[in-house]
Amino acid sequence: MGNEATGRIVLDGVAANGKMLLETDELIVRGELRMKIPFAEVQSSEASGELLRLRWNDHEVELSVGPDAPKWLQKIRHPKSVIDKLGIKAGQRVSIAGVLEDAAFVADLEARSGDVSKRVRKESDVLFFATAARKELARLESLKHSIKPNGAIWIVRPKGTSAIADTDVIAAGRTAGLVDVKVVRFSATHTAEKLVIPVTKR
Repeated sequence: MGNEATGRIVLDGVAANGKMLLETDELIVRGELRMKIPFAEVQSSEASGELLRLRWNDHEVELSVGPDAPKWLQKIRHPKSVIDKLGIKAGQRVSIAGVLEDAAFVADLEARSGDVSKRVRKESDVLFFATAARKELARLESLKHSIKPNGAIWIVRPKGTSAIADTDVIAAGRTAGLVDVKVVRFSATHTAEKLVIPVTKR
């Protein structure tokens, strides 16, 4: 099942069917009932069998998510940070290209890595490339030479804009000899896509 389920949803006694998506910091319901439940706003939570029960904004919500209900409960109660989702480890050499406007994220990054530069450096374990325009993706050709063979480039871009899309990132990555391997919800407004050098070319 993973982080997606289809089933019965009961909101304040009103039942409907829908799709449930467990994201980094919120639960999204689509279908006959539509809602976003930020984990930070959940007042109480419990799991029973295949049911997940939440109290949120003074509403009672019951979700039939299946056998992974206990796992969903733990993720809601103890969500992974974005840093964890991105796989950043202590001691990694991290570089930033472009402007990461999320000061709190940069502070968390520095606290976790201990070696972060806002300039691109050779032999980086991880390189964050913040961009809002597809034409800037041409930089990937040169940026890939700044990461270690087993390193990664995370493209951080805005969501929901025609100026740059996931297909642009994938195409530019392939042109530069990189492959896309992971997508992470970076924030409410941005997404992050991970590009790496193919194993056969390292």
